[in-house]
Amino acid sequence: MNLVVVSNRVARGKANEPMTGGLAAALLPVVEKSGAVWVGSSGRVRDGAQTEPIAEIEQIGEGTLALLDLPAAHYAGYYEGFANSALWPALHSRSDLISVSHDDYRSYREVNAFVARALLRFQKPDTLFWIQDYHFLSLGAELRTLGVKSPIGFFLHTPWPARCVIDSVPNHRDLVTAMLAYDLIGFQTEDDRENFTACIRTDLGLQVRDGVVRSLHGRTRLAVFPIGIDADKFAQQAAKAVAHPDVSRLRRSLNGEKLAIGVDRLDYSKGLVNRVNAFDRMWTMHPSLLRAASLLQIATPSRESIEAYGNLQSEVARLVSEVNGRHGEVDWTPIRYLNKGYGQGVLAGLYRSAQVGVVTPLHDGMNLVAKEYVAAQSPVDPGVLVLSKFAGAANELDAALLVNPHDIDGMARTIATALSMPLNERRMRYEIMMTKLRRHSIQQWFADFVETLRDGDAAEAEIDPLPAAPAGFLAGRMLSPGARYH
Repeated sequence: MNLVVVSNRVARGKANEPMTGGLAAALLPVVEKSGAVWVGSSGRVRDGAQTEPIAEIEQIGEGTLALLDLPAAHYAGYYEGFANSALWPALHSRSDLISVSHDDYRSYREVNAFVARALLRFQKPDTLFWIQDYHFLSLGAELRTLGVKSPIGFFLHTPWPARCVIDSVPNHRDLVTAMLAYDLIGFQTEDDRENFTACIRTDLGLQVRDGVVRSLHGRTRLAVFPIGIDADKFAQQAAKAVAHPDVSRLRRSLNGEKLAIGVDRLDYSKGLVNRVNAFDRMWTMHPSLLRAASLLQIATPSRESIEAYGNLQSEVARLVSEVNGRHGEVDWTPIRYLNKGYGQGVLAGLYRSAQVGVVTPLHDGMNLVAKEYVAAQSPVDPGVLVLSKFAGAANELDAALLVNPHDIDGMARTIATALSMPLNERRMRYEIMMTKLRRHSIQQWFADFVETLRDGDAAEAEIDPLPAAPAGFLAGRMLSPGARYH
C-alpha cells in the first residue's frame, strides 16, 4: 500500500519546532513510522507558471515529506480569504465573523486544483489518498476530474456546524457536493457527522443509510474517528522535560504556589477572553487564592493579517493587563502571559509542572492539548483537567471537570475546586482518562481510518437509489466539480 497524506500545514520533525497540539503535531509521528508520503505547503508562494510544483522533498523517519510552493496569485484568497475568513469561522459556529468575496472562493478552488495536479506524481496502482481538513474540501473532486480512481479519504479536524450555520458560507452547496467525491469522510464526533448528514439531506436532497450516502460521484461513507495521541510517549517526554532550563526556571519561580496552565493558538474559538475573565472572577470570589495560585497562559500568535485575530490579540493583552493590575502585587503576577510557541518537549514539562490544565474552547473539533495535559501528569501526584464541554475531547475525557465556557462564574468555581482537589480523587480521575487515551491512541486512529478506506465497505452498502432532484438543481445551482473558476 502506498499512502499519500495531504494537509496545508506540515511538521518538519525538528525537536525545537513550536507545535501546540493540532493536526501537524499529531500526524508527524505516524508518518515517520508508516512510510507515508506527506504533502503540504512549504509556506512559500511562487509567481508564474510552474512545470514542477514540488519545491522540496525530504525524509522524515520512514516517511517522505513533499513541500509545495503554492501559486502566489491565489494564495491569499485561498488561505486568508475563503479558508480562514469563511470556513474557519463557520465551522466554529461564528458566522458573524465571515468575511469573504467570490474571488476568494475561486482562489480556494484553484489552489485545490493545483494541489490535485501535484499529487499525480505520487499516484501508483495501490495508492490511497488521505486528505486532511477544511483547506481541501474540494480536493477529492479535483482528483476525480483528473481521472484518479484510487480510494480517497478525507478527515475533518474541526467541528462541522449546524446546517443553519454552514448555510452562511457562500457556495456551501457546491463544496458539500464536491466533498461527496471522497470515498470516506471522517469526523471527530458523532455530533459532527449528524450535522453533516442533516446538511446533505436538507440541502442536496440525498438520503443516508447506515452511514453511507450515494450521490452523482458514487458512494461515500460517513464515519467517526476521534483523533488521539501517543499517551505513553508523551508521558515519558514530560518526565524528562522537567530538567529543561525553561521548565526548571518556572518551577523555581513558583515558590510553593499552585499553577494553572493554558496553551492555545491565539484564536477566537479558544475562549481566551472568557478564561481570563474566569480567573479574574476566581480571585475576587476566593481571595485566599491570591498569591496561592497563578495562571501561565501561552497564546501563540496566529493568522495575524486577518482583522478578527488582530483584534483578539489586542483584547486579550488589554484584559490580562487589567487583571494583573487589579490583583497583582509588586512581587506577584497573577497571569503570566506569553505570545510565543514552544516545542512539544518543553510543553510536556510545562504541563507536568501545573496542578491544573485549563482547556476551555468555545467550540473545538477535538483539542489535543487536553489529552497532552493528562498524559504529561505524574501518576503519583497528577494535576486536574478543567475542560470545556464543547471540545470534542470531552466525549472521551469525561473524568475531567467539565465546564460551560460561557458561564464565567461557573468556570471560576470549577477552577477553584480543581486547585483544592484531594490526591485520591485526582489519581482516580487521571487513571480513568489515561486508560481511555491509551485505548484511543493516534496510532489506532491512523490505522482505523486507513483500514476503513482500504476496505471500501461503502461500495458494498445497500442504500436507496438517488432521489430525483428538482429540475435544474444539481446542474444549475451547483458548479460541477472540477470546473474552472475564471
